[in-house]
This record gives sequence, structure tokens and C-alpha cells, in this order.
Amino acid sequence: MNTNPQVHAMIVAAGRGSRFGASIAKQYLPIAGQTLLQHSVARLASSAYIEQCLLVIAANDSTAQTLDFAMPIQYTTGGAERWQSVFAGLEAIVAAGAEDSDLILIHDAARPAVPRSDIDHVIEAAMLEPYGAILATPVVDTLKQSQSSPVPDANNDEQHYAARTIDRTDMWQAQTPQVFRVSQLRQVLAYVAMHQLSITDEASAFEYLALPIRLVSGSRQNIKLTYADDATLIAAILDSQR
Repeated sequence: MNTNPQVHAMIVAAGRGSRFGASIAKQYLPIAGQTLLQHSVARLASSAYIEQCLLVIAANDSTAQTLDFAMPIQYTTGGAERWQSVFAGLEAIVAAGAEDSDLILIHDAARPAVPRSDIDHVIEAAMLEPYGAILATPVVDTLKQSQSSPVPDANNDEQHYAARTIDRTDMWQAQTPQVFRVSQLRQVLAYVAMHQLSITDEASAFEYLALPIRLVSGSRQNIKLTYADDATLIAAILDSQR
């Protein structure tokens, strides 16, 4: 196993973020003078392990290439699903010369506040693993499984009620960056494509094949912009990190 591999960074920015509810793709939301995407690229650029980044963007994206970034950028076009965008980015990186034992670092454009130390820690953990490592945080809140009422309210909205409490022991919330060996990531994504699986992150693909991915405890400041009111919190976090 290569314990000193080259690290190839990729940011997935091909989606629009339907839950965000804005007229622009959320990666282009301006916060503290720059777009979310620019902030996220700058965070990766702060790591000594990363020298350039591939941006996976939508086919109709006319914004990304008009922006200035903190390090050299390449581009490729993503797919309809997140894993398809990652696969497209992976194939572009392999075509550019990545070796099987190198590492692919995948980050979300909507996580602009990941600390540099967390980026370095997850890379260093992945270097020691045969498959990879991801940032995550242990779940601390009480988890409830809901059940829906068969009768909607006056606005015809579905109502949800607490059905049971989920044991949060051993439960973690996944973050990014997620870092994997090139050859192993290609194999598991090919498996996802062949079996038409639905995954929400790349680590899920490894889980289908019972391949261990190391969990690296990350900062709770590394939140993801999902809803509109997350922007206020992210702006405050970015300001506090200066």
C-alpha cells in the first residue's frame, strides 16, 4: 500500500440544491465577498497536500469559469446524480495521469468552512487505509423516527409524529472531504452503476460491498448550506475563523 500517494482534489458543484430554494445554484451564493464555491476551493488550497482542484459543474453552468480561485482549476461536466458527477470527475483525473494508489479527495461546494486541520487529518488517515477515510461527527442530539398522520391538516400538509427514539450510540453524521484510493473508488462506483443503486455519499458505495472506510472526527463548524437560514450561520463561522 502506498502511504505517500498524490492527492487529487475534486469539488462537486453540478447540482442546484432544491431545498435551498433560491433562484441561483447555492454554490454561487455570495457570502463575505465571495461565492460559496470560492470559499470551498480556498479551504482546500490551504492544505499543503493539495495543489490544484477539479470542479465538476453542470453542462449549462456559465458562472464557474468567470470566477477567480485560490489555486489552479480544471473543469469537467457532471451528471444527473451526484455519484455520476463524481464518476465523471474521477475519470477525468485518471485520464490526466492519476495512479491506482493515489487518493481522490471529494468535497462539497456547500461546505465552505471546513478547517484546514480537518482536511489534513482526513488525508493523513486515508494514507494509512486500503480504501479511504471520511470526516464525520458523532451524533449528539436525540434522534426520533417519525410516522405520518393519515389525515392532513387544514392546509393539506402532511403531519409527522414521534414514533420512537433511535439509539444514537455509534451513529455519526457524514461530512466532506471524503478521501479514497483511486482504483477502489472506480470499482465501487462501477458497482453502483451496474446495480443502479441509490447513494447519498461515496462512502455509501463502499458500505454496499462491506469495505471499511475510516471515520475521522471533524469540526462541527464544517456545516453544509442546505436551507436558506444556514447562510447566516456560515457567514458567522467564516468571520470567526479569520
